[in-house]
Amino acid sequence: MGEEVKRIKRELKYRGTILDMYCDHVEVNGHIAKWDYLQHKGAAAVIPVTKEGKILMVRQYRNALDRYTLEIPAGALDTQEEPGKECAARELEEETGFRSENLEWLITLRTAVAFCNERVEVYVAKNLILSKQNLDEDESIDVEVYTMEELKEKNFSGEIEDSKTIASLMSYAVKMKA
Repeated sequence: MGEEVKRIKRELKYRGTILDMYCDHVEVNGHIAKWDYLQHKGAAAVIPVTKEGKILMVRQYRNALDRYTLEIPAGALDTQEEPGKECAARELEEETGFRSENLEWLITLRTAVAFCNERVEVYVAKNLILSKQNLDEDESIDVEVYTMEELKEKNFSGEIEDSKTIASLMSYAVKMKA
């Protein structure tokens, strides 16, 4: 391993609704560097599986990309202390209009380790129960249904680019041998 890395100072530059941006002053290899750091309270995501084995996906507009993306349902924790399973269950119902009393942990992932601490717990939801979609006032989401084979093709064709979705679907495919 290299030399010890030591944070000297952390300056808050911006406080946002889902993340805070800092400038870290870091001593590394005898030099002082400035590193960007985004602090996120965490998130949860869910792979909703129908009784036929198909997967519900959400298509929604993403401002950072200025286009619609295809993703698994997900959202930020209400607080850092909120259990990921509760958040995943809430997001499942809000975004898809289905709920489940059978959420099973799949993986925990970090989305952008070079500059952000976001942690996403991913669950698989089976035995889906029809409920009602309950979107936030600033959300517009369409629910689409795919086979795992179709989603693998979309991963490898580049249609799905979201890291949590790719990692989650591929983990699900391996674990469930789908």
